[in-house]
Amino acid sequence: MSMAEAISRFVKPGCHLSIGGFTLNRNPMAAVYEIIRQRIDNLHLYAHSNGQGVDELIGAGCVRAIEIAYGGNGRFAPTCIRFRKAIETGQIHFEDYSNYQMTLRFMAGAMGVPFLPTTSGLGTDILQKWGFSPEFREAETRLPREKLLVMDNPFRRQDEDPPKVVLLPAVNPDVTIIHVQKAGREGTVSINGLTFADVEQAKAARHLIVSCEELVEEDEMRLEPGENQLPFFLVDAVVHQFYGAYPTACYGCYDYDPQFLKMYQRLAKDDALYASYLGEYVYGVDNHQQLCDLVGREQLQRIRAVNPQGYAAGLDRR
Repeated sequence: MSMAEAISRFVKPGCHLSIGGFTLNRNPMAAVYEIIRQRIDNLHLYAHSNGQGVDELIGAGCVRAIEIAYGGNGRFAPTCIRFRKAIETGQIHFEDYSNYQMTLRFMAGAMGVPFLPTTSGLGTDILQKWGFSPEFREAETRLPREKLLVMDNPFRRQDEDPPKVVLLPAVNPDVTIIHVQKAGREGTVSINGLTFADVEQAKAARHLIVSCEELVEEDEMRLEPGENQLPFFLVDAVVHQFYGAYPTACYGCYDYDPQFLKMYQRLAKDDALYASYLGEYVYGVDNHQQLCDLVGREQLQRIRAVNPQGYAAGLDRR
């Protein structure tokens, strides 16, 4: 289906939404822009270590609360600009976990268990400093009452350390959205390169939207089944979307666009300039293809990946 149809059918105001990708890699940006264009708000957002997708959803006023390990765009924004401003000014509620802890939370959701134990985080302030207030947790019936719990290791031997374990609550979003290199028409998914936490996020969700650079018949996906990460029966919508992660990178297809991200960095720091950015690049176009047309074929060609590296060798990243 089209991206507009997929978003309108599955992403509703106030829903719990998870987006895949990692910092400047494989953010489902076509979906993010469509959510903004449809003015879907009050979202409870989950992400592992995301960048542009998180920043634009928050900047456009779509997000009420977020649970995340890290939000940054590399050298362009070590901490995402609108994300940081929203937290500093109290515009959104937030809860902070480590990268590994968020992975375990998605994994618990994928496994269908209420929590997973770990020793990760012991001795850190992540255990002590909570973002969501008790009142917010009380009002949000879908949230666990606690950020996490620390308890004695019930299986600890007398000579074994550590004596404590950290229990992390599962995440089960209403919808997860990921962008991948290749998918079958029935939904089988193949991710080339690092998968990050996308597989766990996908399996944890009630509904899954997948956008892809290449859409093929299912018979082709079965020629190399070991290259597939997600089976078709997990997927609710497949969207064929060229440059669907733009301006972030999609390994083997194209690199991130340093020119666009540098422009975004400048505009995102100022409220009026950011509003004009949204007006031109998001609300001013009907779909992601028109945004790509606005950027221009020459710039898109400049960031095309080359083999065997999988990225744009020689790209000026300044």
